Amino acid sequence: MKFGVINLIGLLIVAVMLVPNIFFAFRFRSAENKCTNKAMNIIEQIGRYGCFILMWLPLFVWKFGFGSVAEMFIYMIGNLALLLAYLIIWIFYFRRQSVGKALALAILPTLIFFLSGLTLRHWVLVILSVMFGIGHIYVTWQNNR
Repeated sequence: MKFGVINLIGLLIVAVMLVPNIFFAFRFRSAENKCTNKAMNIIEQIGRYGCFILMWLPLFVWKFGFGSVAEMFIYMIGNLALLLAYLIIWIFYFRRQSVGKALALAILPTLIFFLSGLTLRHWVLVILSVMFGIGHIYVTWQNNR
């Protein structure tokens, strides 16, 4: 399976991931970033927006697709399971916030981006997912400890 100009599945994954974040931002408008480490904040944002874009737009890759049917199934089932876990944890996080849930909400999207990059052989997405993970987990820890 190969993608054309846009990976609609990747776009859908990003859109679904954004929904609970948007609800959270509206519900907790006064929440502020307590992380004072500018480098980590920058790393997180570069990773975040880079991953958001590269999940659906095939920049910096020669072929945008899977090497085998097995990779396609790993991509589909793995991302579905991770996305479902992400949404379920958001439900619990909305009810009662905790450091553990916040960290899970930082780790799961990192895994989604990383898995997508690996299965699509999109190495820039893999690198950006690692950057995002390092920055997002650090910033989340600083904001929730």
